[in-house]
Amino acid sequence: MGFANLDKSYVGFTIAHCCTFALAIAVCGIYGSDMQYARETHQGVNSRWIFAVVVGALSALTCVIYAIPFIFAKGAFFMIFWDAILFILWISLFGVFGSMYIHADAKGDRDVERMKNTVWLDLTNALLWLIITVAISLYWVKHRSAARTRWSGRMKV
Repeated sequence: MGFANLDKSYVGFTIAHCCTFALAIAVCGIYGSDMQYARETHQGVNSRWIFAVVVGALSALTCVIYAIPFIFAKGAFFMIFWDAILFILWISLFGVFGSMYIHADAKGDRDVERMKNTVWLDLTNALLWLIITVAISLYWVKHRSAARTRWSGRMKV
């Protein structure tokens, strides 16, 4: 199977998942560094940061699994629901950290400024998962009735 045989939709979904993978890894790194700092200073790790890293890790793992062509071809119906769940998790993460940092005045504090920027990464990830969910839904609706019987080719399966 060469590059010429790849379906355009598969390439499009792969590019979208690569973008979400990169953003998920970035978010995991940012929130993970805060968790590491809290652990080193014996402050205790806040559950919000754990939630952020778990959501990022689930997104990254999902993108790696979706890179397998068989999963994409056979699991489109399941992917709709899982991608919708990931969208809900990302939008929840945006809500949690957005309420904490969007209106916060940084006053030269680099940590607050970094978290304000990370909130927008959360929103970008949520919107990408929404776009992917809608696109995979359209893909599934378009391709679900493409199969026809082997014997006559007239009846849709």
